[in-house]
Amino acid sequence: MDIYLDNSATTAVCRDAAEAAYSAMTEFYGNPSSIHKKGIEARRLLEDARGSIAGLLGVNSEEIFFTHGGTESNNTAIFGAVNKGKRFGNKIVTTSVEHPSVKEPIRVLDSQGYKVVRLKADKNGDFDVDELYESVDKSTILVSIMAVNNEVGTIYKTEQAAAAIRAAGSHALLHVDAVQAFGKLRLNPARSGIDLMSMSAHKLHGPKGVGALYVRKGAGITPISFGGGQEKAMFPGTEAMPAIVGFGAAVRALGDIELNLMKAANLNKILRYELSKIKGVFFNSPENALPYILNLSVKGIPSQVLVNFLSDKGIYVSAGSACKKGKRSEVLTAMGLPPSIVDSAIRISLSRFNTENEMFETAKAIEEATQRLRR
Repeated sequence: MDIYLDNSATTAVCRDAAEAAYSAMTEFYGNPSSIHKKGIEARRLLEDARGSIAGLLGVNSEEIFFTHGGTESNNTAIFGAVNKGKRFGNKIVTTSVEHPSVKEPIRVLDSQGYKVVRLKADKNGDFDVDELYESVDKSTILVSIMAVNNEVGTIYKTEQAAAAIRAAGSHALLHVDAVQAFGKLRLNPARSGIDLMSMSAHKLHGPKGVGALYVRKGAGITPISFGGGQEKAMFPGTEAMPAIVGFGAAVRALGDIELNLMKAANLNKILRYELSKIKGVFFNSPENALPYILNLSVKGIPSQVLVNFLSDKGIYVSAGSACKKGKRSEVLTAMGLPPSIVDSAIRISLSRFNTENEMFETAKAIEEATQRLRR
């Protein structure tokens, strides 16, 4: 029996999403831009999916744009916000522990002459609020801070970022990469002062190849790709209807987010307790991290060796972010952890479909690994 614990990398597509995608491919296969019956049917499904995502966020449907995934959402938000705001200044404020799909676009802007401030991470992977307020000023045009860290699960104070922008009297737009938070935490970007928010379907049991970007009405970012004008010309190209319809179905199948969160917290607590009995296990995720993510190190066993050992037993975890395969974790390094801990770190990431028994079996397997691999 397989135990899948790499849900921050991707999730299994739930039945509702798979069936919705299949029907979009075989029955409702029209182009949503066409004006005949098949096109109108497809357009209705497209807008139903948009409405489901907007409803979960408590925003208007017209503020949701479909993309090809979290990376496209992040890139468009960052470059679009900077293109819009460059007449007001050239400063960007972000953190040192962002996902590569945020870090790399900002690195490009840094090389083009924009002034980039990267807030330092503490031992919990969090940033200092005082440093945030000191960094945001009237020349700041973009603040980009993730909602939840994808490696250690730290939940960030995005409301403080919005407050810092207001306090500085800045024209900056606030972008939040919510790929690891959407569907797991109750989010309301409008209430939190967020202008741009990125999401992805395959992190919440939807299909790969589709994401969404919330753009606050009036934010007015400029597109970075051009074509036929779909998605109000923000993301041109024929919409990936099977993936989009599956995304909407996955959102509707989430159930109660708070109950799911409580279940994840219980599983996390069990796993932490069982692993705490094993000599040489260190927890890298803070106690108040998103419970869906638990990063830990087993001292003396390299990450990939432990990942392979568990994989042979049908237990699937990762050696950090799946987007930085084979590279030392920049997040754990930024947190000040020693190389011996960084190089032995693994990430266990849960979903609402995991069970208590799987936590016990995983802890048992890790204990066996310490006995066999260290020897």
